[in-house]
Amino acid sequence: MYKHILIATDGSELAQRAVTHGLTLAKSVGARVTFLSATTMWSAMEMTGHAQHGEQHPINDFEARSAKWANKILAACKEQADQAGVQATSIHVSDTDPDRAIVQTAKARECDLIVMASHGRGPIGRLLLGSVALKVLTYTTIPVQIVR
Repeated sequence: MYKHILIATDGSELAQRAVTHGLTLAKSVGARVTFLSATTMWSAMEMTGHAQHGEQHPINDFEARSAKWANKILAACKEQADQAGVQATSIHVSDTDPDRAIVQTAKARECDLIVMASHGRGPIGRLLLGSVALKVLTYTTIPVQIVR
């Protein structure tokens, strides 16, 4: 059935449900997994505020913190995969929109399923904030399983 599953995670409790679900599915069908954590690009407004408060290298500091956080998330996912006996790799994509990173990574790595969480925002929240899950569903040709 599935041979290569992309599991997207941001480290949240809800995303952890998707990780657990995706690993259970992968184990049951003998698929391998790629874990993906994507971090957004730094905000010019936010970096200006950090610079005004004395940070010497706010962009570098932001990117280092983002990479450290993503690596921590991905290491925990890899450990969980190892314990489940599922072959897994991980990737951190920085400075991008998470939906774009998910769609592009799944395609480039020839994944045949994307597993991810949805934070379940209502229609007003989606209108104002957008939805990574909705954008992934809109732009990918790969099946997507949403975990809530």
